[in-house]
Amino acid sequence: MATAALALCVSGFLAAEPLLLVRSPAAKADVIVVLGGDGPRRAWRAAALYRAGVAPRVLVTGDGDCTFIRATMIASGVPAAAITIECASRNTWENAAFSAPMLARMDARSAVLVTSWFHTRRALACFRESSPRIRFASAPVGPELPFWKVAADPDSGRVLLEYVKIGWYALRYGIVAAAGDEEVAA
Repeated sequence: MATAALALCVSGFLAAEPLLLVRSPAAKADVIVVLGGDGPRRAWRAAALYRAGVAPRVLVTGDGDCTFIRATMIASGVPAAAITIECASRNTWENAAFSAPMLARMDARSAVLVTSWFHTRRALACFRESSPRIRFASAPVGPELPFWKVAADPDSGRVLLEYVKIGWYALRYGIVAAAGDEEVAA
């Protein structure tokens, strides 16, 4: 039993890059959407994208660290007037659902999602479901380690948990975050 569990975990880490990571080609967008969680790294990534001229506006979404991400981005050179925050959502589905009317008011037709690398596939699926008229791309944070070393990372449990969350989102919300969905233009 322990050997099977170990084999499953190793397989999960080895398959993490092709199954969980979606990295889109760099392109201009109407807005950068930063999902809460892992605040500093996501804030720095989004600020770098803003400074590079990827989009003129930023939407930070997620309860817990939305104001921290906003403050970090301002400290990193993003004008406060360019940042809108949504601080009520508590999970990825709510990030997408609560952001949808805000993105509509912004008249966004394209957006770049900033989240952790292993979270990109599920995040894209949620946002595409909530805002089907918007073309979403992914600009992930990390990984900082080569994929074969991810298992030794203290955050490695979050990578394995993502597989469970993908299954839960399929059952709970009908969101299917399947490999290959990065080619779908919403």
